[in-house]
Amino acid sequence: MARDPVCGMKVTEKKATGSSVYLSATYFFCSPNCKTEFDRNPSRYVK
Repeated sequence: MARDPVCGMKVTEKKATGSSVYLSATYFFCSPNCKTEFDRNPSRYVK
């Protein structure tokens, strides 16, 4: 199980609505809105 970096919700990778790769890591999202927000500025959500 992964955690959506935007909203913090737990997401099953197989059921995620989307994913993005940033700095060689894959992030999974609970909604298209969270993915869009992450893709705009990934460094804001990844420490």
